[in-house]
Amino acid sequence: MISYIGAVDQGTTSTRFSIFDKTGRIVAWDQKEHRQIFPKPGWVEHDPEEIWRNTQDVIKGALAKGGIGGENITAIGVTNQRETTVVWDKRTGKPFCNAIVWQCTRTHDICQKLIADGGTDRFREITGLPVATYFSGPKISWILDHIPEARKAALEGNALFGTMDSWIIWQLTGGLDGGAHVTDVTNASRTLLMDLKNLSWDHRMLAVLNIPYQILPKIVPSSDENYWGFTDPSGPLSAAIPVCAALGDQQAALVGQTCFSPGEAKSTFGTGAFLLMNTGEFPIVSRHGLITTVAYQLGSEKPCYCLEGSISISGALVQWMRDNLGLISTSAEIEDLARTVEDCGGIYFVPAFSGLFAPYWRSDARGVIAGLTHNANKGHLARAVLEATAYQIRDIVGAMEKDSGVRLTQLKVDGGMTANALLMQIQADILNVPVIRPAVTEATVLGAAYAAGLAAGFWAGKDELCQYWSVDRIWNSKMAESERQSGYLQWKKAVSRTLDWLV
Repeated sequence: MISYIGAVDQGTTSTRFSIFDKTGRIVAWDQKEHRQIFPKPGWVEHDPEEIWRNTQDVIKGALAKGGIGGENITAIGVTNQRETTVVWDKRTGKPFCNAIVWQCTRTHDICQKLIADGGTDRFREITGLPVATYFSGPKISWILDHIPEARKAALEGNALFGTMDSWIIWQLTGGLDGGAHVTDVTNASRTLLMDLKNLSWDHRMLAVLNIPYQILPKIVPSSDENYWGFTDPSGPLSAAIPVCAALGDQQAALVGQTCFSPGEAKSTFGTGAFLLMNTGEFPIVSRHGLITTVAYQLGSEKPCYCLEGSISISGALVQWMRDNLGLISTSAEIEDLARTVEDCGGIYFVPAFSGLFAPYWRSDARGVIAGLTHNANKGHLARAVLEATAYQIRDIVGAMEKDSGVRLTQLKVDGGMTANALLMQIQADILNVPVIRPAVTEATVLGAAYAAGLAAGFWAGKDELCQYWSVDRIWNSKMAESERQSGYLQWKKAVSRTLDWLV
């Protein structure tokens, strides 16, 4: 019987299930989008029950497309949009409200009060994180403060919190019928509630945010030989398959890119963009606006840490050009439109739609298009959209080099936007390092599959995984240094115009 590994990729805009063979090749997959809910400006929600229905549908769909039986799946891993927060009733399985998405800014006032009492970095030594609306802890606090039945259930021990990995794993392993309530170290490290050094929930942080300990999931390794549970044979797999791996999406991409050595880095280009650098077995507390987080923990090995720079708006800016301005009809058209001009025409687009993430962490910022003249056209705007992502990555690389003392020599890339060859060339030009796209660009779901396969013995170890990674294309810089520096100075000037917009 041929065996495979399955992986759920629960992302910001869609859910995917992919099936991998021994070489790490995708043999079948299915994907389904879910609604983006915007109740108020700056608020972003998802329906957790819709996402679970979609998860079941894509599992069935991938198996059907591949002509594969559920019994052929050796193990299942999960990767997920991080920080997105669900609180549900363990007696009914029903969420108390929609999931609050990582992009949502409704916790601004909570965060400002925390900052007023000790500054943005008051919890960095414990959690590795700044105080920001991005993270899960303030979102939990908001739910418990605004939904009385959620607070009551939490105090009575009847409420469960989870990021999307916890929600999906609980459902996969039985839900009301004994579902496992767990989260892996990478997702736990994004809550503002975990002690980064001992990988446990920190009671000081729980007290600050008024969150009862009993609602929290058990923290487990990213790849765990001690299976958390098995899928229900009456469910979409029609078989009892071990669920034994989970990674937040960006850490999963780091594993999928086999960045197992300190100094190796990758950037994922999706709805947002996220650059992670492996820093080894010891966390480096950032002094330049980055996040210190857990990269992965494979079985009984020591955890591996990384520095991360997070950008909230990357591919989402292309979607905005498509949906809000109507300048393109498909996201892929942005490249052709941008190629109609040789440069940005002096236009700089800073997409601070919900504030700026790393390395600025300014929730008061709002988007700006700077440098408009009579000569500007939609081609220039399209090119400025692509350059916005590349310049934001440069901001992060600069901070990362200062924190780590390691100069970036190459950048592995993955995610949907890497199909845009012009963007990849722009990125190489602005960074002045080679940009390397692997043969398998779906590194996020691949990383979850790798973690599950390691836990189940499907793959022998990290060395075997490295053998399967291969290069598809490399972009080298073609830009003069003077042009690179001039463009970056203009970008920084445009960023300064976005600040203090909200008072």
